[in-house]
Amino acid sequence: MALPRQPPDSSRRKFLTSQFKWLAAATTAGLVIPLLRFTGFTVKPKPRYVIVNRKLTPGMSYTGHDFILFIFDSGPLAVSRRCTHLGCRVLFRKELDLIECPCHQSRFSPHGKRLSGPAQRDLPTFPVRTLEDESGTITGYEVKL
Repeated sequence: MALPRQPPDSSRRKFLTSQFKWLAAATTAGLVIPLLRFTGFTVKPKPRYVIVNRKLTPGMSYTGHDFILFIFDSGPLAVSRRCTHLGCRVLFRKELDLIECPCHQSRFSPHGKRLSGPAQRDLPTFPVRTLEDESGTITGYEVKL
């Protein structure tokens, strides 16, 4: 008498198939990601908002971690603290009325314009919104990074 034939065990086949799919996905990602970087594709990060809760008068400045906020007669202006040469953190020198990079002595005006040094580009600026209370008195500033 012949015994009924058992169906083949497919758990090994399922395992090998799933492993092959993961290997194919990892290989595709490993090839596509450098290609996207080479073509210049980047995902822009969400903007960050920093609140400065101080009332500043024209001629004053406020140094934050990522920016320097200047108050001019024409309005507020936030300038990046990252030097365009090699990325060092710049400092505002009030006695000279300029922004200077301590690494390679690039110098910039308070408006972020390049004056001298190895940096070839101006410092980036950030939009600033003036915060006011109900009576119209300035209470602070919002910098969009």
